[in-house]
Amino acid sequence: MIRFLHSADLHLGKPYGSMPEEVRGRLREARHSVLDRLAARAREGGAPVILLAGDVFDTETPSPAVLRQALAVMAHHGDLRWILLPGNHDSLVAEELWAGAARAAPANVTLALTPSPLAFAPGAMLLPAPCTTRRPGRDLTAWMNQASTAEGVVRIGLAHGPVQTFSEDGTADDVIAADRAAQAGLDYLALGDWHGQISIGGRTWYSGTPEPDRFKHDAPGRALRVTVAGAGAPPLVEPVETGLFTWRTAPLQCLPEDDVAMSLAGLLPEGPGRRQTLLRIAATGHARPEARALLEQSIAAAAPEFAALELDTQRLAITCESEDLDLIDRSGALRQAADGLLAESRDPDRPPADRDVAREALMRLFSYCAALPS
Repeated sequence: MIRFLHSADLHLGKPYGSMPEEVRGRLREARHSVLDRLAARAREGGAPVILLAGDVFDTETPSPAVLRQALAVMAHHGDLRWILLPGNHDSLVAEELWAGAARAAPANVTLALTPSPLAFAPGAMLLPAPCTTRRPGRDLTAWMNQASTAEGVVRIGLAHGPVQTFSEDGTADDVIAADRAAQAGLDYLALGDWHGQISIGGRTWYSGTPEPDRFKHDAPGRALRVTVAGAGAPPLVEPVETGLFTWRTAPLQCLPEDDVAMSLAGLLPEGPGRRQTLLRIAATGHARPEARALLEQSIAAAAPEFAALELDTQRLAITCESEDLDLIDRSGALRQAADGLLAESRDPDRPPADRDVAREALMRLFSYCAALPS
C-alpha cells in the first residue's frame, strides 16, 4: 500500500509585480506557508512522502533566503520525505540553485536530478524526468518505457510539462505523451506545469498549484493524496484543498435597462472572506455610459475590502445616445469633444482598436464630468 501527496508549481519567490506592495507581500507569504499546509494534508491522509513535480521555485535564481527558508520548513517536517523535481522555471540549467540545494538539503529532502530509478518506498520505485532546460525540445518521459524495475514493484512517474501543444502549428517536440503511463507501465504519473487540477486517464494527473496565482483556472489551491494498493491496481486519488487565497472570475451580463450596482452587489461575496479573495468582474453585454460609470464607482468603493477587485470591460459595449452626452455638457468644448469621440467610436472606416480607444476616452470624459460637483 503506497501513499503519497502529489503537488507541483509552488513557484516560491514569485514577485507578483503587478499587485500593490501590501498584496504582493501577503501572496508571497501564502506561497511560502503552503509548505506547512502540504505537510498537514499529507499527515491527515497517512502519506509519508510529498512529491513536488517541478517549479518548486519561480526562477532559476531564487534568492538564498527563498531557498534556505523552504528547505528549513521541509526539515521542520522531518517525519515526511520531500522529493523535488526541477521544472521548466527551475530547470537543471540552474546549476547554482541545485548545487546549493544539494549542499543545504536536510536528510528528509531528496532532489530528483537524474532520469534514473529512485527508491521511493518498500515495493515502489520513482521514475523522475527532471527538466533539462526551460524548453527541452523532446519528451523527457520517453526513457520511462525502458526503465527496468523488479517484477511486482509499483512504478510511479514524476515529470513536468504539457501533454498537448498550444502552438499555432499544433506541433512541439517536448510534449509529454498523453499515454505515457500505459506505454511505460506506470501505476501513476505525477505531473506539474498545468496550474489547474486535471486527470488524463485514470493514472495520469496534474495536481494543479497548491496556492493559485492567477485568474485562469478559477479553482481553489489543491493537491492530490494518492494511494496505490499494489502494482497494476488503479490509484485512489483524492483532491485536498491547500490554498489560502481565492482567485475567481465572476461574469456580469449587462443590459441598458439593468441596475448594474444591484447586479454587482449580488456577485460580491459577503463577510471577512473578502480579504482573502482576488475577484475579477468580467462585464459583458451593453451598458449606457452612466451605468458604466456607476459600475466603476461601485467597484472602487468595494475594492478596499478585497485582496484585489478589478473590472474587465473588454467585452462590454457602450450604448451611447445624444441624451447621454447631455450629462457631460449640452454645448461648449466638452460637448464638442464628446461628440467627436462618439463619432470616432462608430466610424466603420476606423480600425477596431482605434474605435475602442475612442470609446474608452469617451467613458473617461463621462466619468470625469460625472465626478464634478454640479
